[in-house]
Amino acid sequence: MIVSIVTGGCGFIGNYICKALIKSGHYVICIDNLSSGNLDNIREIENHQNFQMIKHDVIDPLTIGKNVNYIYHLACPASPDKYQEDSLHTLQTSIYGTENMLKLAKEKNAKLLFTSTSEIYGNPLVSPQNENYWGNVNPIGKRSCYDEGKRCAETIIMEYHKKYKIPVCIVRLFNTYGPFLNKNDGRVISNFICQALENKNLTVYGNGSQTRSFCYVEDTVNAILLLMEENEIGPFNIGNPNEMTINQIALLIKELTGSDSKIYYLSLPEDDPEQRRPCIEKIKRFWQPTTDIKEGLLKTIDCFKYRQR
Repeated sequence: MIVSIVTGGCGFIGNYICKALIKSGHYVICIDNLSSGNLDNIREIENHQNFQMIKHDVIDPLTIGKNVNYIYHLACPASPDKYQEDSLHTLQTSIYGTENMLKLAKEKNAKLLFTSTSEIYGNPLVSPQNENYWGNVNPIGKRSCYDEGKRCAETIIMEYHKKYKIPVCIVRLFNTYGPFLNKNDGRVISNFICQALENKNLTVYGNGSQTRSFCYVEDTVNAILLLMEENEIGPFNIGNPNEMTINQIALLIKELTGSDSKIYYLSLPEDDPEQRRPCIEKIKRFWQPTTDIKEGLLKTIDCFKYRQR
């Protein structure tokens, strides 16, 4: 039986990967310290015979008694509110946590796939961003604990790969959304949906002209699962090139929820990217997103409505 470890497996994307792997017949070991993950996300599989949950912080070394084939390394808070809450720990998660998972991969002769982020491009000076772009990141800003942490993690991964020949793959995720998104994590789509369902003001930071490219979670997960099976290192951008302004996404969520909310503008946070759009030419050989933004948002809104009952 194939054994897969999923760090951050109780998180938004991690729980989808755990469920997909269980469905594919893997034995899944979910590692999560529950700082931003939620046990409710894995309720439907927590008692499955091929599932094991270990509460553990990846900044500490991990011992696993079983043979391991794959390590999906997702552990790290991904929303600004969460990763700035304990910025030093966020940085340690990306650096120490990634090295600990690489040591485990080396010990078990396992392949490691790392979920990096579009944030490594910082506030980009080119658009769309392709994998050869080195980025425009403030190394001492409020977001640097996440941005630079992920950049450093990519470096550690490549050094282990070169020195120890560990099979690895790096993917850079762009603004994933969908059901099971934590409503309190401060991301734009969860904020807007919660506010719209309660007819509260939709809080837009800046003038709303900054752009994002939103990718539905099942599309993102499909890409991750496909790339783990390929003999490719990457990095690969995983995202939907359909670029939208924050104002556009606010108005669309207002329309889809039938909300009477007004749009309220606040000052733009430090180092908030003005533009975010992935170039996905590199990954197109394997994958393309298929979920339309309206379809994905309606599924996400339905989930939020259900959880409010």
